[in-house]
Amino acid sequence: MKSFASLLLLAAAPSLLIAAERITPIADAQRGSMVTVQGTVERITDEDEFRLADASGSILVYVGPNWVPVNEGEAVRVNGFVDDDLGPREIYARTLTRADGSVVTFDRRDDW
Repeated sequence: MKSFASLLLLAAAPSLLIAAERITPIADAQRGSMVTVQGTVERITDEDEFRLADASGSILVYVGPNWVPVNEGEAVRVNGFVDDDLGPREIYARTLTRADGSVVTFDRRDDW
C-alpha cells in the first residue's frame, strides 16, 4: 500500500509544480525577465496582441505570429518574456493557460 501511495504522489507531482508556479503581479513584471502573470483579458488590441489586467495594472501580451486565442473578459495565465525595449511594456507569450486548465503554446520562431 505504501508504494501505491508513493506512485500516486509521483504521478501528481507535475500538477503540483504547476499549481506552485510563482505568479508575478503585472505591475511588478520587470523588463528583460521571464514572468508568469494572470488576470483578465481587458481588450484585444490586434489580431496577435491583447491587454491583460490584474488588480495591480495592465500589460500588452504579444502572441504573434499566432492569432489571439482568447476573448475579452476571459481569465488567463500567461508565461513569457517581458520585452526590454523602451516602448510600452509587453510580454512575448510562450504559453497561455485558460481557466479550464487547457494550455496554448505559442510558436516562437522569432525567439529572442
